[in-house]
Amino acid sequence: MSDETSGAGERFAIGISFGNTSSSIARINPEGKPEVIANEEGDRQIPTVLSYIGGEQYHGSQAKAQLIRNSKNTVAYFRDYVGKNFKSIDPTPCHNSAHPIQSDSTVAFSICDTESDTPNTVTVSEITTRHLRRLKQSATDYLGKEVNAAVITVPTDFTDAQREALTAAAKEAGLEVLQLIHEPVAAALAYDARPEATVADKLIVVADLGGTRSDAAVIASRGGMYTILATAHDYELGGSTLDKIVIDHFAKEFIKKHKTDPRENERGLAKLKLEGEATRKALSLGANATLSIESLADGIDYGSTINRTRFELLSNKVFAQFTSLIEQVIKKADLDVLDIDEVIFSGGTSHTPKIALLARSIFPETTKIWAPSTETTAINPSELSARGAAIQASLIQEFETEDIEQSIHPMVTATPHLSKAIGVEFSSGDAVEFKPLLSTETALPARRVAQYNVPKDGGDVLIRVCEGVRDIKVTKPEPKPKEEKAAEDEEDSDFDSEDEEEETREIVWKTESPIAELAVKGVKANGKVELMVHINADLGLQITAREVGGQSAVRGAVESP
Repeated sequence: MSDETSGAGERFAIGISFGNTSSSIARINPEGKPEVIANEEGDRQIPTVLSYIGGEQYHGSQAKAQLIRNSKNTVAYFRDYVGKNFKSIDPTPCHNSAHPIQSDSTVAFSICDTESDTPNTVTVSEITTRHLRRLKQSATDYLGKEVNAAVITVPTDFTDAQREALTAAAKEAGLEVLQLIHEPVAAALAYDARPEATVADKLIVVADLGGTRSDAAVIASRGGMYTILATAHDYELGGSTLDKIVIDHFAKEFIKKHKTDPRENERGLAKLKLEGEATRKALSLGANATLSIESLADGIDYGSTINRTRFELLSNKVFAQFTSLIEQVIKKADLDVLDIDEVIFSGGTSHTPKIALLARSIFPETTKIWAPSTETTAINPSELSARGAAIQASLIQEFETEDIEQSIHPMVTATPHLSKAIGVEFSSGDAVEFKPLLSTETALPARRVAQYNVPKDGGDVLIRVCEGVRDIKVTKPEPKPKEEKAAEDEEDSDFDSEDEEEETREIVWKTESPIAELAVKGVKANGKVELMVHINADLGLQITAREVGGQSAVRGAVESP
């Protein structure tokens, strides 16, 4: 333990990814890099589970192991119940752990959490406090310094009531919540904060594939600011869906050999669930995985293997659901796959290689797919949210509480955005080319500077500043003449034709009449022109154009509409 202690009133903040299946804690290390912290068991992905035996509390992996022998006193999958009315919840994920009950109008659990055999009613808020307290203690023990503040990630569909309940639970655990940030934003921040990353306007899809649910979001990153354009959620799709495929596969094998179904026995099913999950995760890393369970059913030990190819064949329909969720959120944002610059895979289930490889086939080659199976430099998907939260915590932990509250107030964050791109139109002969300078969904006010090459001979340069609307141009291959097609059909009668031309799709820009026109006179041959556009919150424009290296500039202003 370090001798270093927190001074009076000093904040020491970490990032917490509070997941429904597992949680992570992270900090910024002395080198300025985000680092995910292991708990006392050495786990960096800590199961969001609490279990009680004889009044003793178990947490994380130790608690998860109790789902087999002590399921009624083991609380799991409770994150999504925080701050919710009991009648609005889906208790399905808790069928093999402590079942939710109603306490007043909120969610609670009936568990023996003391040495007494009489069960107590413990609210989900209290369970959350206990979980966060353990995470805080793990971070404090690891760092040797009292952790007292945190930035915590939440799903995009967390309501105000849920956010308030989580903040109150964290306060009870001795944590000041500096900010609650959305999970997809935390994932994007983790990538953009890397030393080699450059700030650029881009559209990002974050696919957060968890243990019991999957979420997708489209984020517009404009000048380092993030705006969520659309979200999609599937509360029944996740790692557990793939686990069930593995479980059913081995259960059918067991039935063939022993004429009994291990899933009909409560303890047998619990064992299959734990080992099935471990097998599925092993298949993400290797080509084969072995499952071995003592006394699975009727005292019979069971062992078997499965290879990745077999698993992928069995899981085809589920994999299609993951990619469908991604396509759904892009459509919801009124965008096309051609618009997307990056796809970030987050969450533990994103380790499954086939999911990212299928996504790769949906997007054009220019789209970066950040996942372990498609990019060797991808960040561990299980750590993204915690890393992003830690980065944000390091940025704001020195701020006064009032300053933090003011900076995230709706009056500040709900800023107007551009509905159309603004850019420069160039004419070359009969061709007209539009180059966006400020993309759609840029938060206002905004300022951009860009340099453009002028014709080789130089001279007077006319700059047109226009609004542009993106469109998708579809080019279908021309049908072949009947005689040629008939000849080809004869030649290929014994073969499947795989070389048929497919339609091509590309982004094209449509512009309206110019907002402003500026002329820069007497530009040198092979010179460049620099353009600066500043847009106010009320859509008023100030435009400055000058020759790079020149002394004088041309200025113009357009009043707000």
